[in-house]
Amino acid sequence: MPTLSDLVARHTALDEADLDWLHSLVSDWQLLADLSFADLILWAPLLGENGWIAIAQMRPTTGPTVYHDDIVGSVAAKGERQLIDTAWHERRICREGDPDWSTGVPVREETIPVRRAVENGEGRFLAVIQRSTNLSSARTPSRLELTYLQSASDLAQMVAEGRFPFSGEEPILVRSPRVGDGLLRLDRAGRVTYASPNALSAYRRLGLHADLVGAELGRVTATLCYSDEPINEDLMIVASGRAAKETEVESGGTIVQLRAIPLIVGGGRIGALVLIRDVTELRRRERELMTKDATIREIHHRVKNNLQTVAALLRLQARRLQVPEGREALEEAVRRVGSIAIVHETLSHAPEEFVDFDEIADRVIAMAGEVSAPEVAVMPRRMGEFGVLPSLIATPLAMALTELLQNALQHGRPKRLEVLVDAALGRLNVIVRDDGRGLPPGFDLETSTSLGLQIVRTLVEGELSGRLSIEPRLEGGTEVALSIPLPLPPA
Repeated sequence: MPTLSDLVARHTALDEADLDWLHSLVSDWQLLADLSFADLILWAPLLGENGWIAIAQMRPTTGPTVYHDDIVGSVAAKGERQLIDTAWHERRICREGDPDWSTGVPVREETIPVRRAVENGEGRFLAVIQRSTNLSSARTPSRLELTYLQSASDLAQMVAEGRFPFSGEEPILVRSPRVGDGLLRLDRAGRVTYASPNALSAYRRLGLHADLVGAELGRVTATLCYSDEPINEDLMIVASGRAAKETEVESGGTIVQLRAIPLIVGGGRIGALVLIRDVTELRRRERELMTKDATIREIHHRVKNNLQTVAALLRLQARRLQVPEGREALEEAVRRVGSIAIVHETLSHAPEEFVDFDEIADRVIAMAGEVSAPEVAVMPRRMGEFGVLPSLIATPLAMALTELLQNALQHGRPKRLEVLVDAALGRLNVIVRDDGRGLPPGFDLETSTSLGLQIVRTLVEGELSGRLSIEPRLEGGTEVALSIPLPLPPA
């Protein structure tokens, strides 16, 4: 399905600023749909204004939908939808007409012109919202439903006047309170004129024993949440409904999120809506995850320290050995332990069990170049990007890369050593190639007794379920190819 941006760019004359306004509207118009108990469809004028194209759609969570199929991308000719044409040309909300029965159920249609606020001007009209209400379950409305509908009417008027969405407001969080979580309606003085059952329950959990209706929300909330501490300034702004902001309050182990939506109609503030959500369990789980992440990072840090201690002991022992073969074996062990320590050091700073392997690869490459024989005097070079890899892949891959680089530098004595990386979809392909001496006569990976190659083969084929091949290059030198399957990247 094409996106809102695609449809606007291809079929309308709206500019970038218009598109940004529509994105802001669509990101928060679930509020209008829920308060209206109605479906919303956003229609933009086609190039030349010869008709309309539906560029966005929203269904209510508070009532039955009218449109079970997606409307986005549909085109309506000029004159085909009279209410849309009228709202556009007369710049007003249209509610005329009897219910439409064409879909088999009675549907009340309304249209709202969408105006973008412009500095030092009256605004610019961008589109029309079609609001369709399914009347099949119509009954005598309750106090809650009447409050919802009145609030929806005020919001619709704000859309038509270019006052909603709020200009310069921070993006609404995905986990912001919704209408069904809890709703308070305030008057101009910040006093509660209506409290939904869920909103009242949230305040009961904060410690409220009296009724909210008629109370000044800011003062009540501050009394519940602050005793000897200074009052949070954001709380008073949100709880009075003076600005479109969010905040959280905590009392007695309960955490409640508040979001204020000032109602500004006809140039003046007539009150506000405050959406409320009890986020106590959500915040508790987030704190548990943060504690768990910190513990995991601390474990990686300690493992790294222990590995560095082991490497230091091996290095010390290697210096005391008089047998060259034994010293060389211990130095190789030091490099292997060091490559594992690099992965754990990176994980100790990462919030999750995924690491940027490019940083690890560069450190492994630098370490291999630093410990190569002086007569070699070559620094390996990386081309391509590994990207983000899970630690279960990063650790064995770092060890395998260390072995291959060290093997090429020690035995091939190349003038040039390269690591080529191709992270294709679902697979990681790595080539280590040099221009050194090449493979010995009769070389066979299956029967090779080299400890380093045996380690690489075990890591690539055994732990990473990948493929390993070693071939001579036509121009001289050796090429080692690794192909490793990759899991899906983290969301």
